[in-house]
Amino acid sequence: MPMEPLPDLATLSLAEIARLVEEQRLPPVDKWNPTHCGDSEMRIARDGTWYHQGSPIGREAMVRLFASILRREPDGSHVLVTPVEKLDITVEDAPFVAVELKAEGSGRDARLAFRLNTGDLVTAGEANPLRVATGEDGPRPYLAVRGGMEALVSRSVYYELADRAEAGDDGAIGVWSDGAFFAIEPPAGATS
Repeated sequence: MPMEPLPDLATLSLAEIARLVEEQRLPPVDKWNPTHCGDSEMRIARDGTWYHQGSPIGREAMVRLFASILRREPDGSHVLVTPVEKLDITVEDAPFVAVELKAEGSGRDARLAFRLNTGDLVTAGEANPLRVATGEDGPRPYLAVRGGMEALVSRSVYYELADRAEAGDDGAIGVWSDGAFFAIEPPAGATS
């Protein structure tokens, strides 16, 4: 079955994005508990590139398919899971990367939708919060995606968030989305 082409985020309203998010039908990987079968010999690099046996997977449709059966285990590891097998996959940082932002409104009325490198759409809010960790290379923002998995927010998208930043009620600098405030400056002394 061919995968649908990705919609152009810039041409969609946030209402249309919300409808598409609701229509996303992912396999029920949280309900599948097959026997562990081994290692998939796959890796997701920090930049979001998927590799199999050391070679990048060039077919976008294959990456999207594998992403749909990706699950984070209770111990923090990641697996590719089907009803009959479960294979380990190495994830260097986060399994997804937020590569595009669509924003509507301002202040408390703002809504921020993100496109992931897999084509998935996620709206930041209580169910999908933003957080910022501090690393050796500076702030590393993340967006909660699903099942305990996150997307690393790309540097260019982080700069777009910084352009929208304002002081919150407690004086923290951050952004609003879907009625929730997210600090984008890591707390002083925080480390990841």
